[in-house]
Amino acid sequence: MTSIERTAYPRFKRQFTEKELNEIYTPTKSEIAFAYNTTKGESNILNLVVVLKAFQRLGYFPDLADVPLKIVNHIRSKLKFHSSTALGYENRKAMYRHRIAIRSFLQVNQYNQNARHIAVKAVSESASIMDNPADLMNVAIAELINNRYELPGFNTLNRLVRRVRNVVNQKLFLLVLKRIDSDYQIRLLDLLDRHPSEHQTSFNNLKQLPKSPTRNNISEFIIHLTWLDSLGDVKQLLSDITTAKIHHFAAEARVLDAHEIKDFSLPKRITLILCLIYCKQVTTRDNLVEMFLKQMRSINNDAKNELELIKKKIQETQEKLVDVFQDTLHVFVDEKQEIASQTVSHPESIQLSLFDDNPKVEADEPLHSFEPLFNKLDNIFTGHGGAEKLLTECEVANAYKGNNHLPLLWKFYKTHRSTFFRLVKALDLKSTTSEQNVIDALHFVLDNSHRRADFVSATIELDFISEQWRKLIVVQQGGKTKFLRRHLEVCVFHYLAAELRSGDICVAGSEDYADYRDQMLPWLECLPLIDEYCKNLGFPNTASGFVEYLKSWLTETANTVDSGYENNHHFIISDDGKPVLKKYHARDLSASAKALIAEIEERLPERNLIDILRNVDYWTNFTRHFGPLSGSDPKIERAKERYLLTTFTYGCNLGPTQAARHMPGIITAKELAFVNRRHFSIDKLNAALVDIINRYNVLNLPGVWGEGKSAAADGTKYELYEENLLSEYHIRYGGYGGIAYHHVSDTYVALISQFISCGTSEALYIIEGLYKNLSDIQPNTIHADTHGQSTPVFALSHMLGIKLMPRIRNWKDLNFYRPDSKTVYKNIDSLFSEIIDWDKIETHWQDILQVVLSIQTGKISSATLLRKLSNYSRKNRLYQAFQELGRVVRTVFLLQYISDIQLRRDITAVTNIVEAYHKFAKWFFFGGFGVIAKNDPIEQEKSIKYKDLVANAVLFQNVVDLTDVLRNLQKEGYLINREDVAVISPYITSHVKRFGDYLIDMETFPMSLDEIGDFIFA
Repeated sequence: MTSIERTAYPRFKRQFTEKELNEIYTPTKSEIAFAYNTTKGESNILNLVVVLKAFQRLGYFPDLADVPLKIVNHIRSKLKFHSSTALGYENRKAMYRHRIAIRSFLQVNQYNQNARHIAVKAVSESASIMDNPADLMNVAIAELINNRYELPGFNTLNRLVRRVRNVVNQKLFLLVLKRIDSDYQIRLLDLLDRHPSEHQTSFNNLKQLPKSPTRNNISEFIIHLTWLDSLGDVKQLLSDITTAKIHHFAAEARVLDAHEIKDFSLPKRITLILCLIYCKQVTTRDNLVEMFLKQMRSINNDAKNELELIKKKIQETQEKLVDVFQDTLHVFVDEKQEIASQTVSHPESIQLSLFDDNPKVEADEPLHSFEPLFNKLDNIFTGHGGAEKLLTECEVANAYKGNNHLPLLWKFYKTHRSTFFRLVKALDLKSTTSEQNVIDALHFVLDNSHRRADFVSATIELDFISEQWRKLIVVQQGGKTKFLRRHLEVCVFHYLAAELRSGDICVAGSEDYADYRDQMLPWLECLPLIDEYCKNLGFPNTASGFVEYLKSWLTETANTVDSGYENNHHFIISDDGKPVLKKYHARDLSASAKALIAEIEERLPERNLIDILRNVDYWTNFTRHFGPLSGSDPKIERAKERYLLTTFTYGCNLGPTQAARHMPGIITAKELAFVNRRHFSIDKLNAALVDIINRYNVLNLPGVWGEGKSAAADGTKYELYEENLLSEYHIRYGGYGGIAYHHVSDTYVALISQFISCGTSEALYIIEGLYKNLSDIQPNTIHADTHGQSTPVFALSHMLGIKLMPRIRNWKDLNFYRPDSKTVYKNIDSLFSEIIDWDKIETHWQDILQVVLSIQTGKISSATLLRKLSNYSRKNRLYQAFQELGRVVRTVFLLQYISDIQLRRDITAVTNIVEAYHKFAKWFFFGGFGVIAKNDPIEQEKSIKYKDLVANAVLFQNVVDLTDVLRNLQKEGYLINREDVAVISPYITSHVKRFGDYLIDMETFPMSLDEIGDFIFA
């Protein structure tokens, strides 16, 4: 069975605000007239109106005993009946008559066989796409409501959904089973058995995790991919199952052990194994490409570091060479003067001048007459290691001029050479454009990989390489063009990495590195969406119109800033043309605000974390989302209690063993680990966070801090062990770890989090976070720091209707773009250095629209596209178009940024909130020294979600306590100003207890949020 709390099946809330009662349960004049025309007597009229309003809200007829007394009293008062007017039917015939009348009045049909057929059809179609019973039930509910049918009882609908889902799944399982022969079936089932010589089953080998991208680990993972591929082309066997359902079945198999899989029927067992194999084949390819890219980046960094060391040594060598050259010059100058003086006094004795343009040597003149000069030079050279050594040092110094680290790459590449060759042979690499030069070069290198000669014949074109590479690789030998083999290999892998990042080369059977164009919405499907999309965002729906709109926007903004320059006292351009933004001083807290904060800190009640989680769950019921991945109700005892203890354990990073030691007799470490593994997932944690955020958004106090229309995005490092793929050394923070990238609302609540690698650009995820945010708080303005912006991000955010307003540290170094070459500004002309290429935007208008509509319809993620668009590509038209569009949008923002001090203040205020949230959330992540001890990327992501769940729960409790304190202060006559409350941060931890024995009391309930109420500002 599926719990009703996990579905959208309508039911009465536990608490109601006066606003909700007035808006939802107040009968209209026509409804009151309908009641008086249908029945007689105050009791019957009350019964009818209560049932009518309840049916309008729920879609079905509840038992009158289940209608909350608060609703009944509200309706009774609106009908102006005496409080003694009783609710309840004396006979059932009157109840049935009232129900028939209500259906007729609301034009709703009774649930019947036709309604059941509609529900079965809707669930059957959806069950081929999704698998969670709660989601399927929501589909049935929505379809019945759309067709104006009364909802059946929850158990009736639950049985229908589970029966249809089971039928659909069994058909899929049997279909898959019929496609495989008996030998292959035996081979798959053999994965579940442990053989005497092995420590674990082969089924566990399917779950092998990627490690750090070392040479040995890459080799091991290539072997793992080879083994996975040896299990067959699984995709063909699963061709009738949607990708979403394959991932669901794979996730279910991933958390199960081999003996648990054996409990399923044969068709389901085989299908789950195949789904896990398919997903692991895809992710293993992704992981191998990621390992390769990280290792190539590491090779480049090592070469650059080596170059810096060489440059330091070369500096010493250059100083020595300068000394040698100086001594040599002295000798030649002295010798020249000596010869010149001899020429004047004895011209007949000098037969050869070293300084003649065309020296002639008489036949009878011996060369040993110049021996003193050569001896002097030789003494100089010998004193510094000899002429040959000095010549070599000159060549080395000359080779590395201009910061050219390319000659050094081979030194660090050669140890990975054989591994990289095995890697590219294991992957099916394809060009996503008509240009095949890099692929051809890769095949050429592979064909010559067995050679040991220094040179190979130049039989391919290398028009894709830079001039630096060309000078290093291409040589002329014996009148023929040849390639220096070693440097050619490094060059090809260098460009292979670049084109994998930019999407110019894809990997068949991959997901992150697949051909992204195949994932986009076809243009014919985009066409019907364009007009509505442009209308919603206020864009012209033609390419030329859009370009004119951008020109006008840029021109007007620049003219406004130019004309207002003389009145702008916070921005100046110095005499040498350098722009300067004057610093503004932070506003000090008023005396009344300081007094109010002190009073609040004095009165806040002491709380412990487990009690806070229990209270917040009572108010929001966020634990309803946790349960088995199958969607069934949990079969564990005291499920809610265990979910709260698991949230506390992992949210505070204690780990099950340490937490269980502080919960003697309450729960064991094994139980905590089991619940985390089997009942919690990333999606379930996100859904729980949404419940807290939505209920938080209804509270009165957060509205003082912001409207929820803006948010800030920023990342902070969490330490990881080194032996996993995500862990990377962070230059700014130091140490190995990953980045928890948060989007935090201006109302202080964390909306969404993503766990990314330290080497990944944070800007890629700034838009993706907004699209993953499913809460009621939907910001349209996003702030970030310097790392959260780039021209493609500015372009894409603008096209999605998002205002990107980052705090850019190095804004002076960014280019401002003119609308055209003829435009000259009176005051700010020195800011502008380049011109927008409007033709490029107009030409690729269709490509830009296709990208945006693909993201909006969920066909492809913004992070996937930005990963491609943020890497240079000479072939990708999309990259060039977004770069140009982003230049327009960023120039407009920069102009607004430098001219509006209040905008800068607002940006700083919101970005300060997200930075404060990092500190607040880490305060609760106190276990294990703050190190995430998991190497599984899914568990790493879950750790961050757990942490956010605890942090948001404490934030919720703090706001409730703050509201209660402020309300009590008002009762005591304390005057509270809105301005003073606005500067109070809810990130308060001084009253929260983290340590000691952890106990949970499920019998004590907090006060209702309605009892706390609101407060009125003075």
